[in-house]
Amino acid sequence: QVQLVESGGGLVQPGGSLRLSCAASGSIFSINAMAWYRQAPGKQRELVAGITRGGSTNYADSVKGRFTTSRDNAKNTMYLQMNSLKPEDTAVYYCNANIRSYAGVIFDSWGQGTQVSVSS
Repeated sequence: QVQLVESGGGLVQPGGSLRLSCAASGSIFSINAMAWYRQAPGKQRELVAGITRGGSTNYADSVKGRFTTSRDNAKNTMYLQMNSLKPEDTAVYYCNANIRSYAGVIFDSWGQGTQVSVSS
């Protein structure tokens, strides 16, 4: 069994910063790509940022230049540094990971989400 746990969400003023973490644990042989998604009230879940095992990244146009994702493969952990936050960044942020188990099974796993609220 695999578990992804996000942390670091909260309430911040416009222009502020937050750093999210996503820690994976359980029966994990390796983690391939990881990604951050978000879902605002009444909207579909959208991709925010992705990162390969080798560290290549991609970002949604709306967050380019403001958000940075990184990972520590030794710790099975991914991070999202969010700067210059805007009210429209308010959403529940989810972690996603493509995982290979010790049994050789490859599957996607999701975290429970962490709330990010940007408001004055």
